Amino acid sequence: MARTLLLRLAAPMQSWGRRSRFEHRDTGIEPSKSGVVGLVAAALGRRRDESIDDLTALRFGVRVDQPGSIERDFHTAANVAKYGGGTEALVSDRFYIADAVFLVGLTGDDELLNRLASNLESPTFQLFLGRKSFVPTPPLVLGVVDGELEDVLESHPWLATSHQTLRRAGDGDELRLVVEDASAPETFEDDAVVSFSTREFTARPVRVVFVSPPHEPRPAWSAGG
Repeated sequence: MARTLLLRLAAPMQSWGRRSRFEHRDTGIEPSKSGVVGLVAAALGRRRDESIDDLTALRFGVRVDQPGSIERDFHTAANVAKYGGGTEALVSDRFYIADAVFLVGLTGDDELLNRLASNLESPTFQLFLGRKSFVPTPPLVLGVVDGELEDVLESHPWLATSHQTLRRAGDGDELRLVVEDASAPETFEDDAVVSFSTREFTARPVRVVFVSPPHEPRPAWSAGG
């Protein structure tokens, strides 16, 4: 039977860059595979020039439990060295996701998944969600469970905050689920990292579905309040 490691990625701010260049630092609307591979590699103490083949071989999926909102940080750095001498102020646009909650699944070798779960609880290097100041809120590790990636991500209880579940539960809303699927790809994501040291990436096939995970029922309010 397949085994899947479940992670809860939540923080006041997180950023998952896809096409960041120089003064423009973007973010995807959900965690990227390269970002999550970097997260678990940091937990294991892997350095940028070390092999990550075992980590990239894991099948990856993410469920958007609370999408949050995309925010812009207008960032100014003073006294940045210029080519040819002197300094200047460097202005950049940096985007991030505020108040989001994601359920991430990694499916693969059971021994590796259990090692990842253990190291994520006691990481070698600092863990962050896209930027060093974006520290994940606990709990990060939800455990290693039996089941195929899509089945586990669909059946796990909704992780949104109590305010969000109260507001949305029972409204017929479905959650966006993006799963790596070479057998029936609908689109491709350019976030499959080959090497962090050379910043080499390739495309991976994904499929997008919408699911209704179990959640606490909406309270029944009486006429008297």
